[in-house]
Amino acid sequence: MKLYSYYRSSAAYRVRIALNIKGIAYETIPVHLLKEGGQQLSESYRSLNPTALVPTLEDGDWAVGQSMAILEFLEETHPTPALLPSDPRGRARVRAIAQTIACDIHPLNNLRVLRYLKQQVGVDEKTKNEWYAHWVEEGLASVEALLSHSSETGRYCHGDQITFADLFLIPQVVNARRFDCNLDGMPEIQRIYKACVDLDAFHKAAPLNQPDNQT
Repeated sequence: MKLYSYYRSSAAYRVRIALNIKGIAYETIPVHLLKEGGQQLSESYRSLNPTALVPTLEDGDWAVGQSMAILEFLEETHPTPALLPSDPRGRARVRAIAQTIACDIHPLNNLRVLRYLKQQVGVDEKTKNEWYAHWVEEGLASVEALLSHSSETGRYCHGDQITFADLFLIPQVVNARRFDCNLDGMPEIQRIYKACVDLDAFHKAAPLNQPDNQT
């Protein structure tokens, strides 16, 4: 398999964690979102993924984008170890947490949105960063409530098993910390972050450990 990835992309980060947990060998194909005007906008990449977003997973002559779709594909084709609970209610809860991040937080803070705010709307850097922090903090507060109000929360987001929910949460927290968002008052999120971030699969997937890391 080939994973078209950008080291700072939280969506690609999610998929890297899943591939590592499942022990699936893959080749990283870097797609730099800033160089050359954005390599994701090139004709060659658009021919693979018309949305011009990362990640894209290529499996032989077949490719799919969107991190949730990729994770569902990996779960169905490589079911062990499972990243979804065995019961329908548990699976629904895990997907709800993951989609709160994927649908309610991430789209508002994607690179193309932040770029539009600066280049087309004309906001300054301070205002852009305030926009980012507002939606991340509000969204993660909702996730904190989902976690803290449920007896199904365990060592991780759902019991003591790593699930999709953790794969979505940890990259979002990494980005929040990078932008100095205020995570005070979110003890469950901070506890789960600490429980996950140094696990081998998460550590190997981290931005700093990617071949295209630009530090």
